[in-house]
Formats: sequence, structure tokens, C-alpha cells
Amino acid sequence: TQKEVAQKLKAITASLDAGTYSAPCKMTVGEWLDIWAQEYLVGVKPRTVDSYKTTVKTHLKVGLGAIRLEALTTHTIQEFYNSLSAGKNGKEPLSPKTVKNTHGVLHKALQQAVANGYIRFNPAEACVLPKITKKEFQPLDEDQISAFLREIKGHRYESLFITTLFTGMREGEVLGLLWDCVDLEKGKILINKQLQKVRGSNGEYSLVPTKNGKVRSITIAPFVVNLLRSVKRKQAL
Repeated sequence: TQKEVAQKLKAITASLDAGTYSAPCKMTVGEWLDIWAQEYLVGVKPRTVDSYKTTVKTHLKVGLGAIRLEALTTHTIQEFYNSLSAGKNGKEPLSPKTVKNTHGVLHKALQQAVANGYIRFNPAEACVLPKITKKEFQPLDEDQISAFLREIKGHRYESLFITTLFTGMREGEVLGLLWDCVDLEKGKILINKQLQKVRGSNGEYSLVPTKNGKVRSITIAPFVVNLLRSVKRKQAL
């Protein structure tokens, strides 16, 4: 109405006088996601960057990309998440964890858009995510451990398998373990990095921080210490 136009004009004029006016953002969600993924992931681990970009391309741009960034609402995002969980349009339903990861990427991108002044608030903030049910962890029992040790006897990676089995280290952590993190005198291992394959490369690997960037120290059994001593002696020959 004419009254509403007058009110909006008055508000814009006041913001111009105060120096706080910003023109409406004409970018689409897809355009901003591309910019964010290209320019605002500095310092993020390469594999995480690849994961974010895959989520943007596979899910976010497909479902929300055509919407104007300024017009994106919480309800629209919620409907999008619900469709991912339900597997609409002939697609397989996504797991709650995948939906949560997708939300994480979108939330980060929109939070940066808020910081840049493109939108006033993050519409993904109030969305409700599906509940994740953690699977019960089933460790190997004594018989299974004995069978495993028999099978790897004499294998070229026997020492690696044994170290992994009795320390609980993740694959990337044990593959990225260097001697400067192994204290054979105190029987401790410092876990502060992991080995990751660089996606899109021809077999290139790099050492990167651990999952979530957390550093931890673990105590190893005496027989594992002796095993690592043996490995170190062989490497010194």
C-alpha cells in the first residue's frame, strides 16, 4: 500500500542518513555457496574442503541453489532437510548423519553471509534435525583377537596391524605415526596428526591435524613397546 511504501522509504532514508544502509543482496544461494566454498575455507583441511564442496554440489545447490539468498527462510530450509530424510523425487533417503553434515555446511556458509552483511540473520539456526542413533560398538572378543593374530602372522604389515589393534588408533593416525611421537622409554604415543590422501591427486598424501584437531596421548602395552623397538631396529639397519 501507499502507507507501507512511505514507511519503507522513511526507514531507508533514515539508514542512509545513519550510514547503515545496505542494498538488497541479489545473489542466489547457489552463487553464494560457490563464492563461500572458493574463498572462505582457508585453513580448512583439504579433505574437509572436498567434502564441503561435494555437499554443496550434490545437495545444497540442487535443493536451494535457485533461491535468492535474501529470500531464504527457515521453513524452506526445514522442508529441504525433511525431503532429504524422506528421499523424495525418486532419491534414496539420506541418513540422519548425512542430513546433519549437510546442515553444518549450509549453516557455516550462511553464518559467513551474515558476517558479510548480505543477510540479517542465519535462517538455518532454528531448523530441527533428525535424531542420530549411534550404533553400539562391538569390540573383538578374545577368540576373535587370537584368530586375527594368527591370520596376520608373518604379514609384511603385521606390526602395523598389532599396533592398531592394541592402541585403538584410527587408520590415518597409525599410518601418520612418526618416531618423534613415540616414547619407548615411557611407553607412550602422542597422537597429533594423521595421514590423508589428497583427493584428485595421483597417489599424493599429506600429514594433517587429527580429527577435530584434538591431540591426545595413549599408554601402550609392554609387548607393543617391544614390537616397536624391534621395528625401529630393523629400520636403522
